[in-house]
Amino acid sequence: MDIVWYVALSAVIFSIGAGGLLARRSPLVMLLCLELMLNASNLALIAFARMWANVDGQIFALVVMVVAACEVVVGLGIIVALYRNRVAIDIDELDSLRDPTEGAISD
Repeated sequence: MDIVWYVALSAVIFSIGAGGLLARRSPLVMLLCLELMLNASNLALIAFARMWANVDGQIFALVVMVVAACEVVVGLGIIVALYRNRVAIDIDELDSLRDPTEGAISD
């Protein structure tokens, strides 16, 4: 298979992820869309590494997968903590992590 097909598939998957990230306000859906975007970049990295017969792109793709796994663990931990506290999970209304005294006028 030619590399053009891999890059085209990568661009389509990245576009789906970017569109979902911009359209949705749910934190869980936003995490899934970020994962789609990272997987699309991994596909492009591996395709170019295969084209140039170089292992560096594949190693970098493994590093990206580790970072993506860490991002999901931290993000899901925050989302579960918010659900347990029954805080609004809408991203636009999410300001519960902000300091309540921030912006207050001190005497």
